Amino acid sequence: MAALDFESLTEATSGAIGALLSTTILYPLDTCKTKYQAEIRAQGQAKYRHLSDVLWEAISSGQVLSLYQGLGTKNLQSFISQFVYFFGYSYFKKLYLRRSGMKSIGTKANLIVAAAAGACTVIVTQPLDTASSRMQTCTFGKSKGLWKTLSEGTWSEAFDGLGISLLLTCNPSIQYTVFDQLKERHLTKQKNNKASGESSKVALSAFSAFVLGAVSKSIATFLTYPAIRCKVMIQAADPDCDGSKEAKPKSSKTVSSVLCSIWKREGLLGFFKGLHAQILKTVLSSALLLMIKEKITRTTWVLMLALKRYLLFVPPKLKNA
Repeated sequence: MAALDFESLTEATSGAIGALLSTTILYPLDTCKTKYQAEIRAQGQAKYRHLSDVLWEAISSGQVLSLYQGLGTKNLQSFISQFVYFFGYSYFKKLYLRRSGMKSIGTKANLIVAAAAGACTVIVTQPLDTASSRMQTCTFGKSKGLWKTLSEGTWSEAFDGLGISLLLTCNPSIQYTVFDQLKERHLTKQKNNKASGESSKVALSAFSAFVLGAVSKSIATFLTYPAIRCKVMIQAADPDCDGSKEAKPKSSKTVSSVLCSIWKREGLLGFFKGLHAQILKTVLSSALLLMIKEKITRTTWVLMLALKRYLLFVPPKLKNA
């Protein structure tokens, strides 16, 4: 059990640190993307016609640093979510292998394990996700702290968009399924192109893995994007978020009302507004996260191993001191 805990803890810590760094690096892009997605107006009245309009607003108003509003909350949410996800994924995977007696996990079982870990992550971090979305979509320079943002509404409002967030746990499942299919076709093509005298064993190169990963993530994002935009709009701050003393009641947002608003004001293409920004941010974030995670996993494992040995061999008197 100890080995299981430490291995899972290593995966969780590496993933969480990777998420923390990638979130910080890409946060201005994330803020522009979120504000652009959250706006819903008739085409002729749209404040942001392009993603760059959000960046220009921050620059022209002298609020460039406001592109980082809510960064602390987002980092906390990213760190906890990735820690819970990687720990849960590693734990559920090992639990499945132990119970089934198998040496490796199949694709279907892997998708179920990933979905279970994703669901646990969403439930734990949903209030932080809601708060960070409200802080990002609030008027530049008017964002409030985490506690004040959450305390303005009821406890149930902190879980706005939970249903869609749980639905979006299928996004990694779609990504990994597409990735496996593309990988199989790519390796088969490589194998067929090899000379008959050479070894038939082929492997996926780092560049090919990155390209196939980006393509599979883009496809998964495209298929689930209407739900992604609905979630952002449900969690977004009200347009009158200006820090005034008079508290105005928060307008109720439901999935059906958001869908109707998009359809009436923006039409079918409105469901895909900001798709290019979402794909860019998601692909870059995933690439950075996995790159950083792979780079620090060995160091993290060494530190965890040293901690494990210390806890196992330290004299009982020192433990109880």
